[in-house]
Amino acid sequence: MDKVIGIRFRKGGRIYHFDPGEYNPRKDDYVIVNTEQGVGLGKVVEAPHPRDPRIHPEDVKKIDRPAIESEIRQHFNNMDVEVDAKTYCLERIAAHDLPMCLVDVEYFFDGSKIIFYFTADGRVDFRELLKDLVRRLRTRVELRQIGIRNQAKMVGGLGGCGRPLCCASFLRNFHAVSIKMAKEQNLSLNPAKISGACGRLMCCLQYEHETYRELKKDMPKLGKKIEVSEGRGKVIRQNVMGGSYTVQLEADGKEIEIKVNRDCNGDCKCPNKK
Repeated sequence: MDKVIGIRFRKGGRIYHFDPGEYNPRKDDYVIVNTEQGVGLGKVVEAPHPRDPRIHPEDVKKIDRPAIESEIRQHFNNMDVEVDAKTYCLERIAAHDLPMCLVDVEYFFDGSKIIFYFTADGRVDFRELLKDLVRRLRTRVELRQIGIRNQAKMVGGLGGCGRPLCCASFLRNFHAVSIKMAKEQNLSLNPAKISGACGRLMCCLQYEHETYRELKKDMPKLGKKIEVSEGRGKVIRQNVMGGSYTVQLEADGKEIEIKVNRDCNGDCKCPNKK
């Protein structure tokens, strides 16, 4: 059976899947791979597991080989270069009084290029900063402006739920999130409660959306008038995760909570019948 491993090149970065080939790397091992940017060293964050054709293409690229000790040392030396470069760049940004916020620095494994990621409200004239960086680092330098969601992914942190940010821990890509998703999940439309650390709508609204739609399909809509054993009433609340909804009777205003039969096939006489 075909197997793949998950490799991450940077802390909090996207997980890429590779074919381990003849090797059997374990979690937390380092491996050498060929990428579009050249030779790279990555850390195994997902041990070998069966390839899922729904997720992984058939032509998954193979790893080159396990990394040797000198290459692992080089990797950590590169991390020291990134720290030094970031400190120097911050100093020069302040000296040139540039309206930009430095987010992260990425130094290629082979030392051929270094990228400075930053955010800004608009375009920034960083030509003098670029000259300073090239003189100091003696390699190819790129200044790349990123969006606020990418900044949250790189920096990391805790969300309102108290858990690490989804984008920094397991989400691979960003998807469009709409206010309609919050409405369908019966959430408060207060921006402070449905916005993430980046200030945009929370990513969980998107990837939990289909689950809510599936769980709500057996529930009558809010405001709908239905017949229950106690009489006719109107649906005033839904507890989607709890699997129940509340009906207010027309006769006396009494509220009745009704559990949803998730296994209802439509042959019964319950209010969930379609």
